[in-house]
Amino acid sequence: MAERTYHDPLHGAITLRSEEPTEALAITLIDTPPFQRLRRIRQLGPAFLTFHGAESSRFTHSLGVLQLARRALGQLERLHPDLAAHRGALYAAALLHDVGHGPLSHTGEEMYGLRHEHWSGRLIREHPALRGPLESFSSGTAAVVADLLEHGVYPCTAIKALVSSQLDCDRLDYLLRDSHSTGTSYGHLDLERILAALTLAPDGSLALHPKGLMAVEHYLVVRNLMYRSVYNHRLNVVCNWLLQQVISLAREFGPARVWADGVMARWLWEQRDLSLEDYLANDDVRTGYHLSRWMEEGPQELAELCRRLLERRLLKATDVSHLPAPARLELLARARRLAEQQGFRAEHCCALQQRQSRGYHVYKGGLRLWDGRRLQALEQRSALVQSLAQPVEMAWLIHPAEVAPKLRQILHS
Repeated sequence: MAERTYHDPLHGAITLRSEEPTEALAITLIDTPPFQRLRRIRQLGPAFLTFHGAESSRFTHSLGVLQLARRALGQLERLHPDLAAHRGALYAAALLHDVGHGPLSHTGEEMYGLRHEHWSGRLIREHPALRGPLESFSSGTAAVVADLLEHGVYPCTAIKALVSSQLDCDRLDYLLRDSHSTGTSYGHLDLERILAALTLAPDGSLALHPKGLMAVEHYLVVRNLMYRSVYNHRLNVVCNWLLQQVISLAREFGPARVWADGVMARWLWEQRDLSLEDYLANDDVRTGYHLSRWMEEGPQELAELCRRLLERRLLKATDVSHLPAPARLELLARARRLAEQQGFRAEHCCALQQRQSRGYHVYKGGLRLWDGRRLQALEQRSALVQSLAQPVEMAWLIHPAEVAPKLRQILHS
């Protein structure tokens, strides 16, 4: 019996057996160049500059999502054996859900202005290494998987929910994995209890048995804490903004002033015409190399931004969430004046970054409890979940360290 085992730091041995057709499909997809490229895409983008252990890849995460999808479907199949017909599509979607990520994952989307869901769908529909095995498995599978990942469309709502929902296999894995790699202790989920609670509601959609209520409450609290402490960490906000400025400035200077190889030139200045080959050719390695070249030989403004990142001389971020909007803008204006007085170009070192965070979306695929008699929305049963549904606004003023003392005086005056 031919089999392959991946030893995962979270899930232990992930063993795939080629005699099982859906697992053989998974092995084939893993071995393709588009999937192997995910080894060169950091899961948490530039978060390694804040959390030094945050070096895991989208490849590792995608294998973890596959393993959780196998376990979740196994639980549901015991209750509803007919779901086995969807196993191939689920395994493929779990593996390939991030195949379209650009360099530095979500940060790359903001840098380059791309959506990974669109590119995942396009790669699955058009790239021979992905489309071929999917169509060989079953005709029409490539289009079905692409539609699921790009548009959230799939005939079985329970399978769709395992791929994309407020309690999907992707979220379960990244919370566990990101907590592990960043050294935070928030992400210790009761995974066994959550998976054991999975069931189907009378309408065929994914639901949870009430016995898993506290484990799901804990999961939602963990997710909220991870966003506050890791994903929206102030230095992550700074790094993301700096990287956006780097790409924006490189595009502004143009090819006459900024060196780029053929692939990067097309990413910067011909993005609408990117081929599949050009898209896959850019990863953390290529983007990182260009940052190094620009630091050494780029225009001064671009070189300085790259140096801040590569030498970790990051800007500061002051939490101004407590201030009303007009006061935030006034503080930004004062920070820019102070920066100019210190000899900085204010537009390259001062900014206001604002976003909203919500731990749970009641009307966005809200979770439901089903005990065999009564179907109930999760927030109706849990005051804790109700509280997580309230939006929290976050705002940071980005500025050079040199102006921090005067800004603190202004804030406390």
